[in-house]
Amino acid sequence: MFQVLCMFIPILAALFIPFFYMKVRTIHTGWFVLIVPIFLVTFYATYIPLIANGDTVIAQLDWIPSLGISFVSYLDGLSLLFSLLISGIGALVVLYSIYYLDRKKEQLHNFYVYLLIFMSAMLGVVQSDNMITLYLFWELTSISSFLLIGYWFNRDKSRFGALKSMVITVAGGMMMLGGFVLLSIMGDTFSIRELIEQAPELAAQDTFIIALLLILLGAFTKSAQFPFYIWLPDAMEAPTPVSAYLHSATMVKAGIYLVARFTPIFAISEVWIWLVAGIGLLTLFWGSFFAVKQTDLKGILAFSTVSQLGLIMSLLGVGAMAYHVDGAENTVFKYAAFAAIFHLINHATFKGSLFMIVGIVDHETGTRDIRKLGGLMSLMPVSFTVALIGSFSMAGLPPFNGFLSKEMFLTAMLSITEFDFFNFSTWGVLFPVIAWIASVFTFIYSFYFVFKTFTGKLEVEQLPKKPHEAPIGMLISPVILASLVVAIFFIPNIIADTFVKPAVAAIQPFLYTSPNEVDIHVAAWHGVNPELWMTVGIIIIGLVGFMLLSKWQKMYNALPPKLTLNNLYDFVIYDLCDTWINRFSGLYMTGSIRRYLGFMFGAISIIVIGTLFIKDAFVVSFDNASTISLYEIILVIVLVIGTITTVFAKSRITSIVALGAVGYTVSLFFVIFNAPDLALTQLVIETISVALFLLAFYHLPKFQKAEERTRFRLGRAFVSVAVGVMVTLVALSAHSQKLVESITNYYKETVYTLAGGGNIVNVILVDYRGFDTLFEITVLGIAGMAIYGMIKLRMSRKEKNYENK
Repeated sequence: MFQVLCMFIPILAALFIPFFYMKVRTIHTGWFVLIVPIFLVTFYATYIPLIANGDTVIAQLDWIPSLGISFVSYLDGLSLLFSLLISGIGALVVLYSIYYLDRKKEQLHNFYVYLLIFMSAMLGVVQSDNMITLYLFWELTSISSFLLIGYWFNRDKSRFGALKSMVITVAGGMMMLGGFVLLSIMGDTFSIRELIEQAPELAAQDTFIIALLLILLGAFTKSAQFPFYIWLPDAMEAPTPVSAYLHSATMVKAGIYLVARFTPIFAISEVWIWLVAGIGLLTLFWGSFFAVKQTDLKGILAFSTVSQLGLIMSLLGVGAMAYHVDGAENTVFKYAAFAAIFHLINHATFKGSLFMIVGIVDHETGTRDIRKLGGLMSLMPVSFTVALIGSFSMAGLPPFNGFLSKEMFLTAMLSITEFDFFNFSTWGVLFPVIAWIASVFTFIYSFYFVFKTFTGKLEVEQLPKKPHEAPIGMLISPVILASLVVAIFFIPNIIADTFVKPAVAAIQPFLYTSPNEVDIHVAAWHGVNPELWMTVGIIIIGLVGFMLLSKWQKMYNALPPKLTLNNLYDFVIYDLCDTWINRFSGLYMTGSIRRYLGFMFGAISIIVIGTLFIKDAFVVSFDNASTISLYEIILVIVLVIGTITTVFAKSRITSIVALGAVGYTVSLFFVIFNAPDLALTQLVIETISVALFLLAFYHLPKFQKAEERTRFRLGRAFVSVAVGVMVTLVALSAHSQKLVESITNYYKETVYTLAGGGNIVNVILVDYRGFDTLFEITVLGIAGMAIYGMIKLRMSRKEKNYENK
């Protein structure tokens, strides 16, 4: 139980943040928040030995058990790794934010409330075994990230970036929900673990590919894959702690997690392999190519993040090929999933440190424009060292952890040509080529980022602030991450045995029964092989490209600015949706309630009547119908005459009497049908109603006899007839086919034994429909208080007027 509650600890702690912010002004609110991620990372670290041995830990808290929906915390190698990243990087980000955000200028209570909500949401995403609760947390990450990105809401770009991220990720989340529903229907469960066990049976069903595509849409939008990556660069308007947390280690990797978690279900399909590997590789190339174009430091890191996410995604796609090869655990394909998880850890370390360095540069110089920066190395030596370590790791150079996972990436891409299924033996040749070209651009933008910022000529006059090194508190977090970048290179197998192998065993449960079976040894030197020559080529071509950057960087200006995905988004959201759809809605949104009701009743009638006939659900049977007596015929005639008279009468008195006749006739029906309680109630209501009507109408002005001719409206006539036909058909069909036994017998059998009453009507109202009756009494009570208030108000006004006289 406590394991489940840990997912909610950040969101519960968020309730107290406004109190600390308002009452403890002398202490930065971040110090109170820091306790939460430190506690969580410590708690989850206790599970490391257990999970490293291949065990799993499950805890459950029922939510809607009747629908099979519960909060299930499932800790295996994959979810534990992500939980440690979320809480560990979260602790470093909170520590960094304490020195980055001024407690006197910033609304810290808002910032930390949003951050803690996001932390809970991410923990829920990576630990949920139930797909419905996973979706709940998934959308909560979109909402909280929207609030974090738009934290500086007085800036137009912040609001624009927040809206853009939410529109794209929430739309993808809705698609993902559709895939979850289809999977639950196919497997008759919401549990991901149970669905994995049914994977072969699920693949044989017709809706399997549809579910696959819908879930991938959710993953691709969240992890900024092509063409949905456009929200990530605009999200860089968020404060740097948000960028370091959401866009390097957590939110953008939620899509990576989703693909990894569902790989055991969908890897059997060639569509999954082609889409995950292909889109990932395209995203890798696209992000790395356009990263060199950027002039904003955060923009460079945004596109580099897109690129690195594509790299991890492509590795997961290649790793899925192992499901189609006999003895895959002994082939080169086993490196792909391992490399994906290993690079995921490496990316969190070096990219988190780089985002923090960008925040430091912006904080100490007042700008992120790389064209104005340069020569900061002598003034900011610690920041330069951290940036150099992070950039070299991102470029894939030794002795940094990015070199190790980059080599494994090249090995995985080369292995595709050995795959003779699904046409990978032919088209698969493009994969290592594209991977190599993208790696060259990765090398260039890494050097571009660090050397254009910290080397060259320092032009202080172009900077809004006089640059200097950041305070020690702001440097702690990036220095810790940079230290991990170096340390992992020298102790890679400790990281692999502890974190990577358990995660790989969770991704490929059909290949490995325990992490110990993942027999991969990480080493910096593998001899002279194709990967080595590819790396040498990347370094040589990358250095040449960087040195000649000013010569060929101008080619980006030749690209038509209008033919971009961002312009397409603007057209769809602002031109199409905001302008044309508003014009279209203006045709029917006229403010007329009558027209709105006409649309609603007409649509409901068409849907219901159409469904009855399309599904062959309309049946008319008079087998169990009661006989109609002469008294009932007479009462129906009186009822119809009274109703028509009420509508067309020229006198108010006539209308009131006719309406009363209708009510009394209905009460006579209750007498005939042996319902004296209802008859008595109806008689009382009608008597009071007629008396009140006469009293109220006495004070109205004289009835105008002037006739007003109303034109015949075909649309209104159609809606009226359609509603009448719909109600009639539904009533006849419901009476003719009893799909379930009537509840009447249950009432008869239990009214005395269970409810302890003799009057079945009273027992139904008080016991079986107790809440319904309570709410009705509540409504009457509220109406009574309103009437009493109006009477008192009127009396007080009379008294005031009397006093004035």
